[in-house]
Amino acid sequence: MNHTLKDKVIVITGASSGIGEASARLVGAEQAKVAVVARRKDRLDKLAEEITQAGGQALAIEADVADKNTCQAIVKQVIDKWGRLDVLVNNAGVMLLGPVIGAPLEEWEQMVQVNVMGLLYLTHAALPVMKQQKSGHIVNISSVAGRTTRSGSAVYNATKWGVCAFTDALRQELAEGKTGIRTTLIEPGAVATELISHNRPDIQEQLNQRFTGIAKLTSEDIAAGIAYAISQPEHVSVNEVLIRPSGQVG
Repeated sequence: MNHTLKDKVIVITGASSGIGEASARLVGAEQAKVAVVARRKDRLDKLAEEITQAGGQALAIEADVADKNTCQAIVKQVIDKWGRLDVLVNNAGVMLLGPVIGAPLEEWEQMVQVNVMGLLYLTHAALPVMKQQKSGHIVNISSVAGRTTRSGSAVYNATKWGVCAFTDALRQELAEGKTGIRTTLIEPGAVATELISHNRPDIQEQLNQRFTGIAKLTSEDIAAGIAYAISQPEHVSVNEVLIRPSGQVG
């Protein structure tokens, strides 16, 4: 890469594992200033130390994005340290699948709070800063599940379709207002992360059977897509990136 991310201030949520962790390592290697956000502070501290030892700059922020006041505090902490915010990657998310009938309501509430409200809260906190700068980039991580539905995935589908709709409506608003702020929707297919492990054992087994024989994407594959989108010149807006494994049909 050509170091177009050098000195860019980038906030990445859900950075303690998977796509968020891989993205933080990648932009850190490109000499960006990266704030890694998640609930597992031990993992964040380790990641931030690795980035720093490799010559980058990192800030570990232990936070739950489902809390609106916490999201305001995240942005303030980043501004206090680096004075600006160039890219927000809303990656934090949970996938809790299963039938609608008899579903544990707390699983639905968790998905809505993290996948939708957390993304909204942090975007809301970041936009005034970016508007004042007249530049910025909001990257929202959705899913193939934000484009196609499947039995057993109804509420997860609802959250990811919501992310898709919000991102495109926001894109139009920001373009109409000539704010200089861009948006990108990233839609991964099957990725080998710990996301599946959050489900009940029977659901995990169903998911493993569904993707038997398919070489899943790696977190680094998605991180590369994110880096591509945010590395473009200011007049180029990569609005949507759908990334499936070559063997995935739906």
